[in-house]
Amino acid sequence: MKRLLIALCCLCALACTRTEERYDVIVVGGGTSGAAAGIQSARMGAKTLIAEEFEWLGGMLTSAGVSATDGCYKLRGGFWAEFRDSLESRYGGTEALKTGWVSNVMFEPSVGAAIFDNIAAACPQLTVWRRTTFKNAEWEDGKWRVMLRRDGAEITVWAKVLIDATELGDVAAALGVACDVGMDSRYATGEEIASEQANAVIQDLTYVMILRDYGINMTIDRPEGYDRSLYLCCCDSPSCIAPKEKGRLWSREKMITYGRLPGGRYMINWPIEGNDFYADMTNVSPFEREALAEKAKMHSLGFLYFMQTELGFSTYGLADDEFPTDDMLPFIPYHRESRRIHGAVRMTLGHITDPYCQPQPLYRTCIAVGDYPVDQHHMRYPKWSELPDLYFHPVPSYGVPMGVMLPINCEGLIVAEKSISVTNLVNGSTRLQPVVLQLGQAAGIMAALSVQHDRPVSRTCVREVQREILERGGYLLPYLDVEPSHPHFKAMQRIGATGIIKGRGANAGWENQTWFDADKPFPCALLAEGLRELYPEAVSNVPGNVTWNKLVALLSLCNSSVRQRSEGLTCASLDMADVRSGRELNRGECAVLIDALLAPFDHEVTIEGKYEIR
Repeated sequence: MKRLLIALCCLCALACTRTEERYDVIVVGGGTSGAAAGIQSARMGAKTLIAEEFEWLGGMLTSAGVSATDGCYKLRGGFWAEFRDSLESRYGGTEALKTGWVSNVMFEPSVGAAIFDNIAAACPQLTVWRRTTFKNAEWEDGKWRVMLRRDGAEITVWAKVLIDATELGDVAAALGVACDVGMDSRYATGEEIASEQANAVIQDLTYVMILRDYGINMTIDRPEGYDRSLYLCCCDSPSCIAPKEKGRLWSREKMITYGRLPGGRYMINWPIEGNDFYADMTNVSPFEREALAEKAKMHSLGFLYFMQTELGFSTYGLADDEFPTDDMLPFIPYHRESRRIHGAVRMTLGHITDPYCQPQPLYRTCIAVGDYPVDQHHMRYPKWSELPDLYFHPVPSYGVPMGVMLPINCEGLIVAEKSISVTNLVNGSTRLQPVVLQLGQAAGIMAALSVQHDRPVSRTCVREVQREILERGGYLLPYLDVEPSHPHFKAMQRIGATGIIKGRGANAGWENQTWFDADKPFPCALLAEGLRELYPEAVSNVPGNVTWNKLVALLSLCNSSVRQRSEGLTCASLDMADVRSGRELNRGECAVLIDALLAPFDHEVTIEGKYEIR
């Protein structure tokens, strides 16, 4: 009887720790993309849960301490613009964020975390669970049954849509989604600068440090396993005899000011024989991850000790008021690379460098933009010299297609963060914070639309998602000459996403660009060529550049009602009397008029970018 009572008590105790709750959308991981996804989903009315393992939202922007953003400085749209607005409001303007030389957007991680918290708190439909880990999930009767552990208690949560926003794609892996890790073979991807043979080498990770100058000696104890030779060439000094990167030896002053933050802090995320560390945490147990993380921490602390004892920074120490952690280090390391799912489409370097000549015209399906070069960190890998040199390989700016977030054969799951379906080379650019933030917003839109229309995520309409992004001031394609505040922004984005008027990629110094060339004239032959894939009847030999009459005549071949519609057409952003005067029209004006007269963006496209049969 005593044993029976004990067993019953145990069962009751277990039952008390297991509860069930229901949501529309569950986001596992409150990182950069997870926070954006959860906030956007909730804003659109979906009852949403973010399950975050640690205390802060924001991931690499906050919990990993990488509070110097890379890329998209001139592509300020959507949630990325909202986050920057909040930073500028906090610090006192755009110029106040330009404190270091690695980025024009610098901030303290704790400030970023507070911004995410403030935005999340304003969403009534959003619940955030911290100290919550993912255990497993099962697809049952058109819904996800998700098992979580929160503060020691096991909780079962149901949802229509599940978003994997973990740092390493752990949800997708647990659900059996096919993934790649490491470098692709150039023969498999068609990317000439890729490795000849595939391998499992991923990018170095980093345990970032946030330092402050205390004005007194702050030298730490010599870290366990300290090896000064690992750091001798972190900057230009007499001790550096054989640098790995001869062209990137800067002074100690240049090194410390690289990540100078507002508020007198210094972000140490130094890639040149500094605190980068090679460790593959993708396919290992939680215990092994913890052990690797400790080694990465010791490596960073070794770098700090080297800076203090050999570079003259003895008064610099870990900021004691930045991270609420016992060791004053970030909650997580900065993971530059993750698993990469096999998605509905796969984005390769060709989709960036030559988007209009690919078998799949994925540019038509884009839901985020990026402009960072292909940048990979491999100097801490033991055989780094055998790998391709991918230091800031230039590319045009680009759009990221929607299908990279939809895994094959796994309904109801959206994958964000750095685990999207791209090649290893493309990940070298799409991994950056502004891109990941936009991907999260797009994931939230996709999830909310799936819930609103009660249809599978895989059947979410590309154009519907894109319209929602445009309504929120987000970019589909990265045109530098047409900002979201421009009166023609939406029209040019829509027409650009049809391919009727194509953008022009370029490189200028360090900048990777794409231009709509809105103020340039538009040859009739190019317009006819752009129209023909959607409107085969658009055949014209009209010479010269587009005028109003030539435009109406050509569009009338595509739709017989255009001529009648053109007679009473008014556009708030155009002087129609001037447009009808007979002068040549520029590309921006043509986009507005084509959008108004023909509405080609209304033609739905498949996830591969092909037009659906009319």
